[in-house]
Amino acid sequence: MSTPIRVALVDDQPLVRMGLATLVAAEPDLELAGEAGDGREGLALLRRTTPDVVLCDIRMPVLDGLGMLAAVAADPALAGVKVVMLTTFELDEYVFEALRNGASGFLLKDAEPTAILDAVRVVADGGSLLAPSVTRTVIDHFGASRPERPHPRLGDLTERESEILGWVATGRSNAEIAAELVVSPDTVRTHVSRAMVKLQARDRAQLVVFAIESGLRRPQER
Repeated sequence: MSTPIRVALVDDQPLVRMGLATLVAAEPDLELAGEAGDGREGLALLRRTTPDVVLCDIRMPVLDGLGMLAAVAADPALAGVKVVMLTTFELDEYVFEALRNGASGFLLKDAEPTAILDAVRVVADGGSLLAPSVTRTVIDHFGASRPERPHPRLGDLTERESEILGWVATGRSNAEIAAELVVSPDTVRTHVSRAMVKLQARDRAQLVVFAIESGLRRPQER
């Protein structure tokens, strides 16, 4: 039997934590690592338990989700901890910053239970989660409203890697990009992996942010 995915919950609303804890406890492949009511408590919890995945509220007292995320990103001992941010609103001013700072994705708090559980598994497996209902909105709103800040290592990418990075910024999966470019998903995966290494992206979600900030234009819809 494989080792359960260990999940930590950080949210200032006890009812939200209780609901998420109940969800996690009901799944045989998941295990609750612990709960915390604010970012400072959450950081202490993560350092004590080093879970695989954290479901973390963005807006919290004492230390908010962005502050906790920054501390996680700066701590080498927590490099393997994946953080999924929870938000009440589809368009939250903190979402883009959270992704930029290394969050593996975000979910709406009213998401279906199955979507939350799937997200935990996807992120634990090394993927990233950009909720389909809000990805395009976030890209359009924040991508258009922020000045371009080209990544300092953007020039290290090959022409093909830059092209595929533009597709990644649309929120498409490797399989969808492969279908657009008429190549194999493995080919796309290889280029995406190389781009992540060159740009030192924590995961695919952060890669999307780098692409937007660098001004890589979305490929023409086909």
